[in-house]
Amino acid sequence: SCFEHFAEDSQAYGYAASFDLSQSCENEAVHQLVEMRRRSMEYLGKTGGDNFFDAEQNARLVKNAEEYYRSMFRGRQSSWNLRDTHMVESVEALIGHQRRQGLDPKIVIWAHNSHLGDARATEMGARGELNVGQLIRQKYGADSVLVGFTTYSGTVTAATNWDDPGEVKRVRPALPESYELGFHETDIPRFFLDLADGASRTDLLTRPRLERAIGVIYRPETERVSHYFRADLPRQFDAVFHFDKTSALEPLEKPEHWEHTEIPETFPSGI
Repeated sequence: SCFEHFAEDSQAYGYAASFDLSQSCENEAVHQLVEMRRRSMEYLGKTGGDNFFDAEQNARLVKNAEEYYRSMFRGRQSSWNLRDTHMVESVEALIGHQRRQGLDPKIVIWAHNSHLGDARATEMGARGELNVGQLIRQKYGADSVLVGFTTYSGTVTAATNWDDPGEVKRVRPALPESYELGFHETDIPRFFLDLADGASRTDLLTRPRLERAIGVIYRPETERVSHYFRADLPRQFDAVFHFDKTSALEPLEKPEHWEHTEIPETFPSGI
C-alpha cells in the first residue's frame, strides 16, 4: 500500500504529500473506490449487500482521509469542511443502503454541538466553515431536527492537549453574555427548550450571544478564546436541552493512564 511506510502517522503523510516530500496516495485511494464501484454487482453476488456496503464505506473512508490529512496543512476551514462533508456522505450512504433493502430509515447522529448546530448561524459560517447540521438541514429540511446541549458548570472528561490522557476537569461557570449564563439564571436545574416554537422566544433569544463548546480538549485558563463563539441559537438549533450542572463521563474500565484530577470548587483561591 502507498501508505505503508508512514505506519500509523497519518499527519506525517499529510505533511509530506502537501509539500511534495513524498508521492501522494490520492490516485491509489480514488482508484480503489472507483474499481470497487465498477465491480459492485460482482462483489454483491459474492459477499452480500451488507459486506459490500462495509467494504465500500472503508474505501470511501480511505479516499476522504487521504484528502483530509493533506488538507490539514492548507488551513482549518479546508480540513474541517472535508471532515464534516465525509460524515454527511456516510449518513447518506447508510440511508441509501437501508432503502435498497426496502426499509424506511430514521437516523440519529450523536456528535458535538459544533458539528450538529447549523454553522450558518455561528461564527463558524462567517469564516467559511460548514458542518453536519447545516448540510443535513439543507438536504432534508423539515425532515431533520437539530438538537443541542448546554451546561453552566460541573465536570467534564477532557484532555489539555491533543494525545494527552483524559482527566476530569471542573467546568468554570459560564461567562457573561452567554446563553449558558442566561439559562442558569432561570434557576431551573434542567429543561428542554423548543426553539421551533415562537412562544419560547424570550428576551434571552432575541439576539446572538456567546456559546460554549467543550470537546476532546478543555483549557479553562484560556476559556474565552478556546471555547466560546458567537451564535444565534434559534437559527442554530431546533431544540436545546440544558443541564445546569453536568457530570464527567468515566470509562467503565479505566485505563492505566486514567486521571481524576478534579479541581477544587474553591479554585483559584482556597485555604
